[in-house]
Amino acid sequence: MTAVDYYDTHYANKYMAWRAALKILRTPDQAFEAIHDFPFAPNYAQIIDAYDGTPLRVHYVDEGPRGAPVVLMMHGEPSWSYLYRHMIGPVAAVGFRVVAPDLVGFGKSDKPAAKSDYSYARHVAWMRSLLEQLDLTNITLVCQDWGSLIGLRLAAEMPDRFSGVVLSNGGLPEGGEPPRAFAIWRAFSKWSPFFPIGKIVNAGTARALSPQEIAAYDAPFPHSRFKAGARIFPSFVPFENNIAIPDQKRAWQVFDRWEKPFLCCFGDKDAITRGGEARFIGRVPGTAGQPHTSLSGGHFIQEDDPQGFVNCILEVART
Repeated sequence: MTAVDYYDTHYANKYMAWRAALKILRTPDQAFEAIHDFPFAPNYAQIIDAYDGTPLRVHYVDEGPRGAPVVLMMHGEPSWSYLYRHMIGPVAAVGFRVVAPDLVGFGKSDKPAAKSDYSYARHVAWMRSLLEQLDLTNITLVCQDWGSLIGLRLAAEMPDRFSGVVLSNGGLPEGGEPPRAFAIWRAFSKWSPFFPIGKIVNAGTARALSPQEIAAYDAPFPHSRFKAGARIFPSFVPFENNIAIPDQKRAWQVFDRWEKPFLCCFGDKDAITRGGEARFIGRVPGTAGQPHTSLSGGHFIQEDDPQGFVNCILEVART
């Protein structure tokens, strides 16, 4: 039986719905009304969770001509599609269809309320459902942070839908020890009593974000109960003996034979992923002959060097 419980927070009219086995939170539209630098019409798709049949509403930006080749911009944690606001317009303006989804648990997408409702495999399945529902093909994958962990798995599972990859500040780990900076971040996300999303994003950029930009990253999370997905993500990164390692190795079997364009453009000031391109260049056949480059900025390179990132996208998408 479905029940809906309305409750008050410092934003009006939040609601929380119980659908099937998952308790689902949805950030109301009012939370985003003060954001003035994200001029993209919202689009929504309903996907069905394959594990228990729960319906989930997923938000995505969809700009540019519908029949054009697709550039899929995948954000990571704890951001949302707002991260790509300086890149969506320029890529769409030259004739590409840009699709930028919000991962489940982030942005304007539905947010399961319990940490136990999330898993790496579930995130991949959720985004796979969205791509299949939209029937996206001829995709250039643009990914960073968890956008790469999920996006690269999608490309490995559905290689016929993808035509190329542009990777920044991310990877596809398959075990081993985590970098020290990541281990510290993982512990913080698990144990810190405070988890200030906007300030976390600001700490991962080389430039200082404005108060309005910080507020935009906070907007999807009006209360701590909305942050379960953001809190749990670092624990899923498959270092050490993580349960996802066999899935990662299967994905790497695909990329060990991947001959489509694969370009790396990592930020030169990212303490967590700096140097991570070495795991791909030379190993993935499609990296050969690509103009791999260092972008100027920190972890959230979309904030620091959006034009450089756009240039890399166009190198691959125009191939």
